[in-house]
Amino acid sequence: MAAIRVLGQSYYGVQCEDTCNHIHGLDMSHYQGDVFWETLGNNSHMNYVYFKATEGQELQDNTYKRNIDLAHRYGLKVGSYHFYHANVPQVLQLHNFMAQCRPGDQDLIPMVDIEKKPSDMSTETFCDSLFKFLALIEEAYHQKPLLYTGTNFYNRYLLGKVDDYRLMIAQYSDYEPQLADDRDYIIWQYTGKGRINGVNTYVDKSRIMGSHSMRELKFKRW
Repeated sequence: MAAIRVLGQSYYGVQCEDTCNHIHGLDMSHYQGDVFWETLGNNSHMNYVYFKATEGQELQDNTYKRNIDLAHRYGLKVGSYHFYHANVPQVLQLHNFMAQCRPGDQDLIPMVDIEKKPSDMSTETFCDSLFKFLALIEEAYHQKPLLYTGTNFYNRYLLGKVDDYRLMIAQYSDYEPQLADDRDYIIWQYTGKGRINGVNTYVDKSRIMGSHSMRELKFKRW
């Protein structure tokens, strides 16, 4: 995912991956290049991976199918996400996502990456567009998606509007995010500059929060 930074903070949180009981995971795309999945699966404390499947109307991540198969092979739970564009027809974005995100491959509920609002679009119009897409995702996959966004973006555009959805919040700092309405969130993405054996580039890292568990993110078969 694109890096979402907290205003005024340019550092990245250091987490207790080797010593704690938190459930940690990754978010990955073609930006990570060739991943050595045997090394990653056998030598890390990561439990899950969300893969970028699609963006907008036509973009499909060209590493998605290989990575999701290999992540499964080496024991990680996997989910898929779509990077949302508010000025692209929602149905076309849905068709793009469905072409990649096959239900049989999923362990975790779909995720929608929400981090850009067109400058010429009002917040009301943006949210109307987003909600239409979220409804289409729910209808297609028979479950509400997880929403990924940053602390500042949530506070500015989504505050009080997505209470029915579970959240993954990006904030690259040493401090756990605190949303303006004190909303609970399931996952905290705490760095975009993580390192891990098996990946030669930076990688986004996250963890399940508090009393939450991966059961809450389980993809429901139908």
